[in-house]
This record gives sequence, C-alpha cells and structure tokens, in this order.
Amino acid sequence: MTTDAMTTLRAFYAAEAAYLTEGAEFEEMARYLAPDVVMHQASSLPYGGQWHGHDGIREFLTAMGDSWDGLWFDEQQFLSEGERVVAYSRGRLRARRTGRVLETSLLQWISFQDGLITSFRPYYHDTAAVLAALAVNA
Repeated sequence: MTTDAMTTLRAFYAAEAAYLTEGAEFEEMARYLAPDVVMHQASSLPYGGQWHGHDGIREFLTAMGDSWDGLWFDEQQFLSEGERVVAYSRGRLRARRTGRVLETSLLQWISFQDGLITSFRPYYHDTAAVLAALAVNA
C-alpha cells in the first residue's frame, strides 16, 4: 500500500467521523481534499450526482445527513496502487426519516494527487436497498 495515500485517507476518515458525529469543523476534513475534489454519487440516490470542490463536499455531506442519522463501519479493507485506493466498507446506516437500519457494503475508488484526495467514486452493493431504507418513492 502507498503510505502517503493511506495516511491521507485514514486521517480524512477520522476527520470525517469527527465532523459527522462530534460537530468538528469542516476545515479539519477539507485539509485532506484537493481544491477541485469531486464526489461522484449514483444518480438514483437522493444525494446523487457530482459534487465539486470543498463547497460541493460540504453540500454533499449536508444532503447525505438529511437522509441518514447514523453510520457505523463494521469492516473496512483497502487496496492501494500508487495514487489510487479501493476501499471496501461493510456497515450500517440508519435512515433519518424511517429509522430503518440498512446493513450494506460498498466499494470506493479514491484518487489522490500530491497527497490530497481528488475524487471519490462509490459503488453501492444495492442502491434499491438504500432507497427502500429511505422509503424513497414509498
């Protein structure tokens, strides 16, 4: 594994958890993100689409927070090659509106440049299950 990419990613994940659960400042998380970072989300999700830059990531986290009020990782594994990391995550999310807990997994393709995260591309195991937990179109 590339130490620089993994060091950045682990620090980002810790800052993200602090932001989401403890109200830490967004800037603590943003310091690991390139200014032109892009988050790609499945278009079928309520927070789907592309989110650009630090402002876009902040807006994405707000939109995701409107859908979920709990997130727990039960397992994470990483594969790294150069400035790319594939992260496998298995965990649970609790839907804010329904209270349903979704047990699921996803893969993320994460790219880096100059020690900063430039893009996230998550691939969900089952977007239909995500939508069902959120009671979208119900």
